[in-house]
Amino acid sequence: GDTAGCTFCHTSPEERCSTCHQRHQFNPAVARKSEQCKTCHWGKDHRDWEAYDISIHGTVYQVNKWDPTQFDMSKKLADADYVGPTCQYRHMRGGHHNVQRLSTVYTSMGMSNADRGAPLWKEKRDTWVSVCDDCHSPRFARENLQAMDEACKDAGLKYTETFKVAENLMLDGMGEPMPKDLAPDWSGQH
Repeated sequence: GDTAGCTFCHTSPEERCSTCHQRHQFNPAVARKSEQCKTCHWGKDHRDWEAYDISIHGTVYQVNKWDPTQFDMSKKLADADYVGPTCQYRHMRGGHHNVQRLSTVYTSMGMSNADRGAPLWKEKRDTWVSVCDDCHSPRFARENLQAMDEACKDAGLKYTETFKVAENLMLDGMGEPMPKDLAPDWSGQH
């Protein structure tokens, strides 16, 4: 079941049109809606939909998605003039079907390695900023990217600190949350 579930999503959209376009309603206007990405990108292991949905961009989309003057899904993605970015606008800019080409910087770089300075990552970061530049100033986009770098570095430190605490608890013999001699009986009493 897990393998079939993974395979359904983890194939190239270029190879499986029905991943985004739905076999029974092969309509580009449907495929341009952010909810189409929700099919795979949600839940405990892929929280992309939740992150988008509660972001300012997701909120703008949710509030305005029914208004064709704000989100005209009938236009080709390259020609669209959306009031806020959809998943497709950000990741399939210009109507390009290689979603990973414009993937979020942090997905491919790893959360603990926000800015490694390698030329490949500089190119991805510049591309990321250029997508934001469609609506925001380059300064705004770069400042937000830098803020995310700092948040990733802080999260990495907290992650490391947490594992050090857990390691010390294990070394002190306190790592077992419910020692066998204190396990509750059938009624929940010790």
